[in-house]
Amino acid sequence: MALSTRIRWPSEGPLSLHRGLLSKILGWLVAGLWFICRALLITWGTLAIYYSNLPWPSLRLGLAVVFAAFMIWAFWLSRQRRMPVAAFALFFGVVAWWISISPSHDRNWRPEVAVMPRAVINGDRVRITGVRNFDYRTRNDFTVRYEEREVDLSHLTGIDFYVSYWREGLVGHTFLSFIFDNAPPLTISIETRPEVGEGFDPIASLFKQFELIYVVGEERDLVGSRVNQRGETVYLYRLNASADDARRLLLVYLERINELADRPEFYHLISNSCTINIIRYANAAGRAGRFDIRHLFNGLIDSYLYHSGRIDTTLPFDELRRQSLINGPAQEAEGAPNFSQRIRQALPTIPK
Repeated sequence: MALSTRIRWPSEGPLSLHRGLLSKILGWLVAGLWFICRALLITWGTLAIYYSNLPWPSLRLGLAVVFAAFMIWAFWLSRQRRMPVAAFALFFGVVAWWISISPSHDRNWRPEVAVMPRAVINGDRVRITGVRNFDYRTRNDFTVRYEEREVDLSHLTGIDFYVSYWREGLVGHTFLSFIFDNAPPLTISIETRPEVGEGFDPIASLFKQFELIYVVGEERDLVGSRVNQRGETVYLYRLNASADDARRLLLVYLERINELADRPEFYHLISNSCTINIIRYANAAGRAGRFDIRHLFNGLIDSYLYHSGRIDTTLPFDELRRQSLINGPAQEAEGAPNFSQRIRQALPTIPK
């Protein structure tokens, strides 16, 4: 009697199933990352063309649309295998062109940023030209006045920190006032340098649309105009920096002011803007501390200052913030020669 045999193949086990699932997940992940990469390239290139230095808005818009359409076709619609290579070549051509766009001091600047300040340091004495001290009637109606100021580093006693909001939230504008015991505060604000007819655009600021300026001026101008003419919400905090810290930081600022006067730079919302540069120069002046996400979301920077112990912590933060709002005093002191003293009268002070 013949014996029949039957081969039994092992059934697919759990390990094989897991490997298959992991392989699918990895494939989806790679495909998703590849899609995101191409989408980012198209978005960046389109915006770089749209916000470029080409003279006519219609030309910039048309070229941006053509670029985006070609890139989408080359990456996703064309069946020609060489089209993705052509798309990458076009993208890197746009990058090379964008890199070649250089900043300039020679533009039709708005009067508020028309003069680049300079500093001459002679031992303890510092002479600064291009100090802004405008008289405002409305936001766009003012008397232009740039002055020269001299200050003594030995009389520098501290630093005050301003946070100003167009609309309270995650983003604001920050700037400093350097406090002297024998002279009014000297305010320095790191800002864009818009041309006539331009206004700030956060997306455009990422694409070389604005040069950078360090506006040096009187608080009656730089603070008063934000409250009384622009309608911004402004908070003032007394930093607990020592006089030596303040002097080191001011010298770093003055060096950067002269560098910018000699070599223009572009403002960049993430890498070359108000709060990022304040932190960078504080580091150069001896600050000890790490990066904090509130350096970027600078509408929360006062929370960072509080929890890192750089401002008064004897009050709860919400109470300190309430007392640091200076809109009321600034409105009452508008145009007054003792503007700086009056906006500080009700401020909480750091215990000694």
